[in-house]
Amino acid sequence: MEERANLMNMMKLSIKILIQSALSLGRTLDSDFPPLQQFFVVLEHCLKHGLKVKKTFIGQNKSFFGPLELVEKLCPEASDIATSVKNLPELKTAVGRGRAWLYLALMQKKLADYLKVLLDHKHLLSEFYEPDALMMEEEGAVIVGLLVGLNVIDANLCLKGEDLDSQVGVIDFSLYLKETQDSDDKQDGGITAVLDQKHYVEELNRHLSCTVADLQNKIDCLEKTNSKLQEELAAATDRIGSLQEEQQQLKQQNELIRERSEKSVEVTKEDTKVELDTYKQSRQGLDEMYSDVWKQLKEEKKIRLELEKELELQIGMKTEMEIAMKLLEKDTHEKQDTLVALRQQLEEVKAINLQMFHKSQNAECSLQQKTEAISSFEGKTNEMMSSMKQMEERLQQAEKARQAAEERCTKMKQELAGKLDTCRQQMSQLDSKCSTLEKELKSEKEQRQTLQKELHQEKDATTLLKTELQQMEGLKKELRKLQDEKQQLEKVCEEQEQALQEMGLHLSQSKLKMEDIKEVNKALKGHTWLKDDEATHCKQCEKEFSISRRKHHCRNCGDIFCNTCSSNELALPSYPKPVRVCDTCHTLLLQRCSSNSS
Repeated sequence: MEERANLMNMMKLSIKILIQSALSLGRTLDSDFPPLQQFFVVLEHCLKHGLKVKKTFIGQNKSFFGPLELVEKLCPEASDIATSVKNLPELKTAVGRGRAWLYLALMQKKLADYLKVLLDHKHLLSEFYEPDALMMEEEGAVIVGLLVGLNVIDANLCLKGEDLDSQVGVIDFSLYLKETQDSDDKQDGGITAVLDQKHYVEELNRHLSCTVADLQNKIDCLEKTNSKLQEELAAATDRIGSLQEEQQQLKQQNELIRERSEKSVEVTKEDTKVELDTYKQSRQGLDEMYSDVWKQLKEEKKIRLELEKELELQIGMKTEMEIAMKLLEKDTHEKQDTLVALRQQLEEVKAINLQMFHKSQNAECSLQQKTEAISSFEGKTNEMMSSMKQMEERLQQAEKARQAAEERCTKMKQELAGKLDTCRQQMSQLDSKCSTLEKELKSEKEQRQTLQKELHQEKDATTLLKTELQQMEGLKKELRKLQDEKQQLEKVCEEQEQALQEMGLHLSQSKLKMEDIKEVNKALKGHTWLKDDEATHCKQCEKEFSISRRKHHCRNCGDIFCNTCSSNELALPSYPKPVRVCDTCHTLLLQRCSSNSS
């Protein structure tokens, strides 16, 4: 008991001095540091206390390295220390190995944990220690609790070059004189305080052991994951190399595709420029034709304004023609935007032409009626001529005839007034219809003024029968002129229909060209160039490739065929010269060429 108490006091003092000196220096401790050397001497005496003497073939052996070897079995974390101690060739005795083991455990800051594991298995320590030994009693647990405080210290101990087998542990008590003098009075109280803290230290050691076990499990898991990650890294490096090679090949293929696409784009640009030029020229021709038609229509308006009231239906026809021409102009502008609108506008133009045809038939009927009226007027004029001869013979009856003529003139004036009222009503109706069109309002006003002037002139002209005959002859001439103009208008309409048909053909051709361009773009974007490694059989005949049956790429779809299935050659938009094409692509391209030519 006295030995245990003395060793306890020595251990307390050595640990206290070691911690104070290390904190005051503020650096890592070397093996030459005296307080550290004396701490290992005291710890060695504590581990040797109560050791059993083992008899072997060589002789008696009494070493504290025996119980320290148990730590490797109880705690797998200490396996590194045991293997490193065994691999040191300089150590030949068990004492030297035990000292090296203590050095390494202190550097790992796990000396207290390892000794705590030994104290938890006292049934194993009983083989090495006597029952009254320090490690078998409570003092051992107290020492382990004191060693926990050494985790604050960083130790850097070199085991190579030191003779740990023959080293003699000497304690310099001059370091402890001041401590013993100051602590003689407080020694008993310190020991009791340490004993009181025994349970707390034990619980703390248990908690530390649990955390150590958890950390060890985590370390094992991390080692396993590390090995897996290393394998994955090796596989990833191989994959990266293969991917880099594939990337280089893809870059080369991309460069080739870019060059081909640039060539095709240049060709398409030139084609589109030519088409735009032709379209502009055709548009200019249409504009000129429309301007000529517009001028002709204006002239027709002026001519038709000079006709009688009976030709007002033809004036309405001309106004409808003007509206139809305006619709045609709007249709031509809308044709530039969408091809679908062109078809609808062509249908509308056809309907308008049908209406015009029906109206022309109606106009012909009205003209026939007018010709009949003119023939009746001619008969009347003949009768008037005969009456004039009779009037020359009958000069005496002139006064009566004059009176009758005056009465007839009054009646004619009344009739003309009624006709003027009807004409005014018709003009009001025309004003209501043409109010929506801003451009035609001015022309209609001028027409009304001219009509009013003509009506006044007709009132004066009715008084003279001779002037009526002359007017009838002029009307015949004007009718002939109108018939000629009608023929000219029919020719113009036929020419416009032909121009519209040509425009439809040009538009259909441009649509086909646009579809070809879209297909070329799809071919450039969508068709992938199939690799040689991916194809083992012909896509058409499904025969396996061999040395005699070689692989050939179709330059249109990019698939791989044999020589018999891809023996055709055609010129593609992306390849100006004839290149190899499969049978299916050959038939499709020939059908497209035939449709384009038709």
